[in-house]
Amino acid sequence: MAKKSKLKIIPLGGLNEIGKNMTVFSYGNDMIIVDCGMAFPDEDMLGIDIVIPDFSFVVKNADKIRGVVLTHGHEDHIGGLPYLLKELNVPIYGTNLTIGLVQNKLKEHNLLSTTKLKRVMPGDTVTLSSFKVEFIRSNHSIPDAVALAIHTPVGVVLHTGDFKIDTTPIQGEMIDLARIGELGKKGVLALMSDSTNAERSGFTMSERTVGSTLENVFKSTKSRIIVATFASNVHRIQQIINAAANNGRKIAVSGRSMLNLLEVATELGYMKIPANTLIDIDDIKKYKPHQLTIITTGSQGEPMSALYRMAYAEHKKVEIGEGDLVVISANPIPGNEKLVANVINELYKKGADVFNDPASVHVSGHACQEELKMILGLAKPRYFIPVHGEYKHLKTHADLGAMMGIRRKDIFIMELGKVLELTKDSAKCAENVQAGLVMVDGLGVGDVGNIVLRDRKHLAEDGLIVIVVTISSETGNVVAGPDIISRGFVYVRESESLMDDIRTIARKALDASEKNRVREWTTLKNAMKSRVSEYLYQETKRKPMILPVIMEV
Repeated sequence: MAKKSKLKIIPLGGLNEIGKNMTVFSYGNDMIIVDCGMAFPDEDMLGIDIVIPDFSFVVKNADKIRGVVLTHGHEDHIGGLPYLLKELNVPIYGTNLTIGLVQNKLKEHNLLSTTKLKRVMPGDTVTLSSFKVEFIRSNHSIPDAVALAIHTPVGVVLHTGDFKIDTTPIQGEMIDLARIGELGKKGVLALMSDSTNAERSGFTMSERTVGSTLENVFKSTKSRIIVATFASNVHRIQQIINAAANNGRKIAVSGRSMLNLLEVATELGYMKIPANTLIDIDDIKKYKPHQLTIITTGSQGEPMSALYRMAYAEHKKVEIGEGDLVVISANPIPGNEKLVANVINELYKKGADVFNDPASVHVSGHACQEELKMILGLAKPRYFIPVHGEYKHLKTHADLGAMMGIRRKDIFIMELGKVLELTKDSAKCAENVQAGLVMVDGLGVGDVGNIVLRDRKHLAEDGLIVIVVTISSETGNVVAGPDIISRGFVYVRESESLMDDIRTIARKALDASEKNRVREWTTLKNAMKSRVSEYLYQETKRKPMILPVIMEV
């Protein structure tokens, strides 16, 4: 059985998109999952909170899943876990900080007591039936990131996770290139490598370079400093803390995700805050501007984030004023540029100065082309699968692989749900499995689909007209109405004649149906809807959603 089995690699997230990374590895009757992330909704996903992978395939194969293995603790790699664990109970393997962040997440979902969490160290290997998973030290914008060498009966698959090559990391050692080279010498069957920065030439700068810029900013100003960055960037937050402490400043923190991460990272020893430096956000008025630094979320201009609320004077604790210096220590994620620009404009209007130079106060956590080529050169894979990125990133990374001598036919740009079958000397794409996205809206998981989104879009763009009619159950005659309610279409008081016309047209539709002795409510509703819709388009060139309501008395 084992000799005949093929290794199957099944991506369920993280391809042709940024986020919700998830891959299934299958051999015989055994499966393991690498990462289980979430993504933020697109602009047209109105009202949606987060997006997670479609778990249908893994739920169908629940008895074969031997465990979930995590590369690091960012939301796009662990954010989907609570939703997966509501469907199946499997052990989770990850490094110390990664498991610490997962614990926090599972507490919120009341899943902590029922989940087996297994902490591992870089260098460890765990056996999960047919798979032996080796954790290899890596560098990223969060500590404890690892690459994975997945040892299978047909060969080794090296999965880089999110990575960069940082020779002077803020914490720990540089990525274990020696081990990747050893694996390459012995033979790597397939390489799955992070493509996020595949379009960028050269090398990614070390995180340490940001520290000297921050130090200079802190030394050269006597103003209150507010720094916005990603809550998950532990190394960046540590450098902000260092710069503030070195210049005699107290630190307050704003933003729930930032507070959560600070708590976990300090508790586990991944962040060091000098004694008497951290203060409560409620106490900031006790200090002069030059004595204070506020670290906050909102570097992407997200509505409802702490920096957004400060900029729009909606924050309960922090009021932006003349002379404040706001440092935005992040690059706008593609698509967020306008949101960030809006926040910056508001900050300037409040009298603040804004330092927004991503080249000096931000470096990426992902490898650029020279680092990607280095991994390809060290691993010398037989087959190459670019992962983690939009199609343009995957294609550019595939071209780098070809440049490094991998045959084009041995490079696979995969799609979600497409199954790649591997043996010791062959690779081919096989059948598809169900894959895609599931939208989470409040407590509802997957109950909002395309039809609901289409309705939301319709309501958002054109508004709603409700026609309410009361009909006698005995005679079928109209007892009251039609009454017209308008929401998001026109302001009723200023459009009374239009409302009167809608009322008249709806009544005529009812009268015509009454003459024809129509008593079927659906037919009556359709008649009103059709005539009113036609009239409104003629008069306004707009198509609001029309909702007829018939009450029987």
